[in-house]
Amino acid sequence: MTSARNIKNQVYGWLLLTPAAILLVTFTHYPAIATLAQSFFSTGTVTRPSKFIGLDNYRSMLEDEVFWQVLENNIWYAVGTIPISIAIALLMAVWVNEKLPLRGLVRMSYFTPTILPMIAVANIWLFFYTPEIGLLDQVGALFGAPSHNWLGDTDTVLGCIIAITIWKEAGFFMIFYLAALQTLPPELEEAAKLEGASRWTFFRRVTFPLLMPTTLFVLINAVINSFKLVDQLFILTKGGPDNASSLLLYYIYENAFSFFDQNYASTLTVVLLLALAVIAIGQFVILDKRIHYR
Repeated sequence: MTSARNIKNQVYGWLLLTPAAILLVTFTHYPAIATLAQSFFSTGTVTRPSKFIGLDNYRSMLEDEVFWQVLENNIWYAVGTIPISIAIALLMAVWVNEKLPLRGLVRMSYFTPTILPMIAVANIWLFFYTPEIGLLDQVGALFGAPSHNWLGDTDTVLGCIIAITIWKEAGFFMIFYLAALQTLPPELEEAAKLEGASRWTFFRRVTFPLLMPTTLFVLINAVINSFKLVDQLFILTKGGPDNASSLLLYYIYENAFSFFDQNYASTLTVVLLLALAVIAIGQFVILDKRIHYR
């Protein structure tokens, strides 16, 4: 009787998992395997069918100067967006977790950029960056600064894209930190006050260590987001000038849909997936000892 009940429970559990498993295999595992297989073939044409070429696409990638430039851009983009976005999100969460006047309005204003579509965000920021008539140039003109083509200068274009991303993502990460802060026992803060601990000491020794699971989750999301930007580049710069703002996923998009070299795009995609997997594993290994689960 017990054995039959166990079998019934197992069958019932697998039936519940089947829809999710089908979606996961169809839209995640199968595309990844197909992309890996496609990276070992040449791009076919009407007169010349695709054929197996082994690692030739990967050799071409290593010799591709644009790929290395795009990869360097993406690294600087990640370095510029990830720590600043997380730090600002944490500061905002701590701020709006206090008893503030119009606290709901403040929270909404911080979160509003998150719900805006990327295309809308790009068009909003064009108002800031447009030469001569943009807000930045108009403010600079009040102090006698000359007009500057912010998105057309190789020295400033990547910084402009980084600023947009921070503005949009910080409010999204703030929500997770705010939710985590509201689950902390208030007795901890009361005990710290009785011991005479300052607010900074309490945050550094108690609050932040207890937020490490949330920080790990936010960090992984921030890393993934830093390698999947396409929309803003398509509207603002199209990777220019001279590939100064092109990032890895946008370069994959160009190869697949502008140059119609889907096999080379598959090669780049495999490299992107491997890089994200290594980074994610490294984050779990490095941060595992610093995480305190309650």
